Amino acid sequence: MKQLEITTTIDTDLLPHFYQVVSESPAIEELRVLDWNLAADDVGTLVYAVDGDLELFRDAAAETDGVDGVACSRVDGPVSYALVDARLAAVPFFNEFMRATARAGLVVRKPLVYRDNRSYSYALGDPASLQAAIDGTPPGVDLQIERISQFPSVFDEPTRRLSDRQRETVEAALELGYYDQPRGSTHEDIAAALDCAPSTVTTHLQKAEEKLVRDAMRSTQRW
Repeated sequence: MKQLEITTTIDTDLLPHFYQVVSESPAIEELRVLDWNLAADDVGTLVYAVDGDLELFRDAAAETDGVDGVACSRVDGPVSYALVDARLAAVPFFNEFMRATARAGLVVRKPLVYRDNRSYSYALGDPASLQAAIDGTPPGVDLQIERISQFPSVFDEPTRRLSDRQRETVEAALELGYYDQPRGSTHEDIAAALDCAPSTVTTHLQKAEEKLVRDAMRSTQRW
């Protein structure tokens, strides 16, 4: 099974009004489409994570032709959430996206990230279906394939990079509350549970944590 990492640039006239506002405003860092529902024939419901000014997003979405409803949920922190109902035929961006990706043998992974006038996404499936979707890209939409890989990869299962001893040590640390706040155990406690030296625990944890942190940062910064 193949996985494509894709950067998409879309002509401005295909973008919904609120995407244009997001592109032009420094008050919103990015949008993430977390999920969508196409149960109705001509209406899509999408849930967004909004990193930035929620009121600006809400007002821009409500003013967008084809958007029938916007419900927002604010949380503590920079990211809030919005549920948007949109008539697909009235919003070319949504309509073209759904048309291009609605095919057997292909799945677009969530979230879809929109930032700096570009959309960032992953698609996985059999090679023929992926190629058909690429070939069916409509005018005004430019796809750049950043990476082709097998699925799953270390981005999807970062613990695959851990050795057996590293995984065992991390699992013991989690079980004993080492990562709790405040810490529920020490390296000595973990060493006693694993019947090894504390210095061995230190080495395994440091190497495992480095791998996991690097993979986590790589997965967020690749976009």
